Amino acid sequence: MADILDTARRIHFVGIGGSGIIPVAEIMHALGKSVSGSDGMESDNVNRLHALGIPIVMNHSAGNITPDIDLVVYTAAVSPDNPELLEAARLGTPVMERGEAVGILTGRYPRGVAVAGTHGKTTSTAMLSQILLEAGIDPSVYIGGRLPLINANGRAGQSDLMVFEACEWQDHYLEMSYTAALILNVDADHLDYFGDLDGVIASFRKFAARAETVIVNGDDVNSLKAVEGLDAPLIAFGLSESNDWSARNIIYMNGSYGVFDLYHDGIFFNRIEMGVPGAHNISNALGVAAAAHLCGADAGQIAAGIKHFRGAGRRFEFLGEKRGVTVIDDYAHHPTEIAATLKAAKAMNFGRVWAVFQPFTFSRTARHLGEFAEALSLADMAIVSDIMGSREVNTYGVHAKQITDQMPNGQYIAAFPEITDYICANTREDDLILTMGGGNVYQCARMILERL
Repeated sequence: MADILDTARRIHFVGIGGSGIIPVAEIMHALGKSVSGSDGMESDNVNRLHALGIPIVMNHSAGNITPDIDLVVYTAAVSPDNPELLEAARLGTPVMERGEAVGILTGRYPRGVAVAGTHGKTTSTAMLSQILLEAGIDPSVYIGGRLPLINANGRAGQSDLMVFEACEWQDHYLEMSYTAALILNVDADHLDYFGDLDGVIASFRKFAARAETVIVNGDDVNSLKAVEGLDAPLIAFGLSESNDWSARNIIYMNGSYGVFDLYHDGIFFNRIEMGVPGAHNISNALGVAAAAHLCGADAGQIAAGIKHFRGAGRRFEFLGEKRGVTVIDDYAHHPTEIAATLKAAKAMNFGRVWAVFQPFTFSRTARHLGEFAEALSLADMAIVSDIMGSREVNTYGVHAKQITDQMPNGQYIAAFPEITDYICANTREDDLILTMGGGNVYQCARMILERL
């Protein structure tokens, strides 16, 4: 199967609009393959692929799989009884899950940087990609969100280097090939698969053990547990001055945009101005700087790339401003991410911060009910919609209202139209509306912006 990505002339992607599969489609298209796809709903990703001339059908049907298709790639969110997968099996067409395809792709590059961590993977992979692209290093990239610099999630470069987001879910990153591993942090997530935090740490240890060099968050206890005793050289980053890469003399501009002195091995490296807000992104930038330096970027190129990077799609993404009200969308779907995002937002120059949160997956919601309530309580007002179950069935008996019942400032409103009505009737000048979640809550953000 490993050779089929090279030999296949026509590749069909099932669920082509998904954030994990679209960069594979973009890379295959850039390499001259005939790409087609199907999806269940219109999205920005689908529209962008349409603009490239890629034919996409907005339904899943056996008729989408024709005999001239050489390979079918599907996202893990697609069920085994999907009619396109069944038709491919009937025709004898090779079928490959997206994770396997990414594993094969990454194996094509002699140098690879795998960016992993429970939080911040997409932002950090995009930031690293921006630095290297601006520096002329020309990597291939695979990102779980759109990088505005290239208006894509994925690209095929001409160098021997690939930079890619490495997701821990179901150990997908263990299928990838890489020479350097960047571990941003390790937290309790995807516990439906890992069981508990120790299971997460054990997985990251397997991930780190496969790298020639490991760049690790030296301030994060769980990350250090994951790499303890490994033979590979370790490069530590963090706010503590004992790390190989550290930040000193931190100040914040406009409330939340960090400016600091970057030190490498105790020696001043460069002055860094962040283009994305929040203390958590300073930590991300330190790991990214270490990775960029390992890839050949110099101090000036690293500082310039970090300053120019304004975020990835759905990562504190500014959508617009109307009547003095600002609307921003973010992918935060775990309590730690929500808290970091809201702290950054609260430090900015807004009158009030509204959080509109769509819980993503029943298992995560059930396990973190109290933590979601605590994190969302950082907002001035918080609205929680119905849970988006995605690939899961609600065997947990969990409901979104169980979050807001624990909050003094929260209310449950089931659907986006009603949320839009409520916010537009109650917002005022200088408010920030911040939509958050791993599902399609960005649609609510756009509805609000249209109605304001």
